[in-house]
Amino acid sequence: MKAIVRTKYGPLDVLQFAEVATPTPSDNEVLIKVCAVSVNPLDLFLMKGAPWNRAIPGLSTPKQEILGCDIAGRVEATGRNVKHLQPGDEVFG
Repeated sequence: MKAIVRTKYGPLDVLQFAEVATPTPSDNEVLIKVCAVSVNPLDLFLMKGAPWNRAIPGLSTPKQEILGCDIAGRVEATGRNVKHLQPGDEVFG
């Protein structure tokens, strides 16, 4: 799948368009095919990182390469413990 990723904290220049492995949902998760996203102040803060993330060695690499908090899309797959959603359901969060 294609995604906008970042491997370090910083300005917009750290974002890259890349091919990444399609995730597999664990028991309590769902995989969503994203149709729409938003960009908000939290995304900007997470992209730049807190000052201590940029200054302390070992914290300068983000744990999650893909940013994003707000999404809308369709459920592609569900984990085995998910009972209230099924593939094809439209969701947002």
